[in-house]
Amino acid sequence: MTDKPIFPAIELKNVVFYYQPAGWQMSLPELILQPGQHLFIKGASGSGKTTLLNLLAGIIAPRQGEIMLGGTPFSRLSPGKRDTLRARNIGVVFQQLNLISYLSVLDNVLLSAHFAGCNNAESRQRALLLLQRLGLGADLAEQQAAALSVGQQQRVAIARALLTKPALLIADEPTSALDADNRDSFMQVLLEQANACGTTVIFVSHDAGLRQYFALQLDMQNLAQGVQPCC
Repeated sequence: MTDKPIFPAIELKNVVFYYQPAGWQMSLPELILQPGQHLFIKGASGSGKTTLLNLLAGIIAPRQGEIMLGGTPFSRLSPGKRDTLRARNIGVVFQQLNLISYLSVLDNVLLSAHFAGCNNAESRQRALLLLQRLGLGADLAEQQAAALSVGQQQRVAIARALLTKPALLIADEPTSALDADNRDSFMQVLLEQANACGTTVIFVSHDAGLRQYFALQLDMQNLAQGVQPCC
């Protein structure tokens, strides 16, 4: 019996992106992350962090080069097929959380299953389990998201992003509005739950102090250097 090949969670080769008319350009020779690895991307405003995230999530395609997601040529797919693969394999935690305030906590979490085409009894059970692990019991599951504290809303966002056990989790500046105590608590919960799912994490922030939580880093000011160990 042949073992199933294990592909990198995400792989970029000779990726180039630029906006027309010609001006700003980003060039990334290589980025390879194995399943379960955690990467911290640092860079100032305007350094291209959002563009890189959009490339990784398949929202835009590179002008040159290739992006592979779990062995699939992600960047070669049609926009519709990229949308489908993204919904099933990529979770995102946004800076603004993007919860729907009038929906219940549970329904907010189940949105990711809906878009992935797997909103069923099993998804509901996993959503409730995730919420419980994140300290949000059944008594909160039916409350509107607007009724929760900011810290509780962050945990809902984590549960939503991890519900489908995505191969890749992208976190876009989710701690920028938090004080030090809440920031550290958020990081611990996020990475703990990602580890439980075996999910690869790409975390973007201008806060260099968050590097302590990561083994790998990528500096937007020196992309040619590629992925490096965190100090």
